[in-house]
Amino acid sequence: MGRDTIADIITSIRNADMDRKRVVRIASTNITENIVKILLREGFIENARKHRENSKSFLVLTLRHRRNRQKPYRKRNVFNLKRISRPGLRIYSNYQRIPRILGGMGIVILSTSRGIMTDREARLERIGGEILCYIW
Repeated sequence: MGRDTIADIITSIRNADMDRKRVVRIASTNITENIVKILLREGFIENARKHRENSKSFLVLTLRHRRNRQKPYRKRNVFNLKRISRPGLRIYSNYQRIPRILGGMGIVILSTSRGIMTDREARLERIGGEILCYIW
């Protein structure tokens, strides 16, 4: 049984944000690099750099600093990521039925025939695909 690398990186980022850690280290694959590029472009993370240790490659992410970091943990300050399509149940959508997260405030990451992209880009190019995750 294979590993779900997308779920692994989503869980790592979510756990680091809840624990108020600033730096996260995740495994580097083509899919994770594309998702990290989207997160950088959309402003959810500050920085990403590739790090090689022995024969393995890692991405070291610097999470965006939140305003209320000193206060106790509250659910609404958490960086929200949700995995939608998974290996046991793939979820596909055409460009007209791609959901809008918080009325357009969040993003949907899709895997399309033209690569991994956000919901806005997919609507502009009028292509659908597999819905990987929601971020808000």
